[in-house]
Amino acid sequence: MNLFHFFKRKPPPEPEPTDALGYLTRHYGSHDEDGRLLSRHGQVEYLTTMRYIERYVQPGMKLLEIGAGTGRYSLTLARMGYDVTAIELVQHNIDVFKKKLKPGDRVNLQQGNALDLSRFEDNSFDMTLLLGPMYHLYTQEDQFRALSEALRVTKPGGLLYVAYTIADMSILSSGIAPKTWFWDYLEDGHIDPETYACTSHPHDLFSVYRQQDIKALTEHLPVERLHYVAANGTAHLIADKLAKMTQEQFETFMAYHYFLCEREDVVGITNHSLDILRKD
Repeated sequence: MNLFHFFKRKPPPEPEPTDALGYLTRHYGSHDEDGRLLSRHGQVEYLTTMRYIERYVQPGMKLLEIGAGTGRYSLTLARMGYDVTAIELVQHNIDVFKKKLKPGDRVNLQQGNALDLSRFEDNSFDMTLLLGPMYHLYTQEDQFRALSEALRVTKPGGLLYVAYTIADMSILSSGIAPKTWFWDYLEDGHIDPETYACTSHPHDLFSVYRQQDIKALTEHLPVERLHYVAANGTAHLIADKLAKMTQEQFETFMAYHYFLCEREDVVGITNHSLDILRKD
């Protein structure tokens, strides 16, 4: 997603939220997340994520999605025949999700927090999807806790999929133009003037990472990294061009994107990354 919309230094409308959940509630109450994933550039992220899920998911697996949003992934997987438990924090998203449920959908939808999965026993799920919560956690303690909880409820040998928003592509695609948040953030210390590392706070809405940050969070976890993927690559830079492509042209573009998305020399050129881990 183009993070300039959320990061630009503009006073938020009243009333001002007082905590992280308040900012999330306000955002998702007015933001069309389904529309984002259904747009051409949004489909790049969705199709890439589904491609890697389908690579490993097998009949009979129990799946957990933490931060399921309005159900784009959970409903797709349930309608493919999988047993899905979906956890979502924001009530607005839950309400939208419920409206999309059809008779026979094998989804157990619950309200919950990625930081506390105590309702689930250890080693309960074959595949765990953490495709949103890391976007909105602002301390290493909370980030590590969410990863640890997701891993705890995943069976040994099971898969953990974790999505992140990436800092440098957010700067390149959104912030360099004059009079944008990049310059304000340099001045107020949100962006380090030497390393260009970004510091995020709840009112920024999104927490952004670099690949080395992600590796640091996971280096002491009992996991094997199977893939680190540029989930949407250059899609936001060329969103207007993608929108004008024929379906055949778009499929050709996607084939090229799949060819590139794990190449180490370009994997950082993305707004969203997907880290795929196997629990020891």
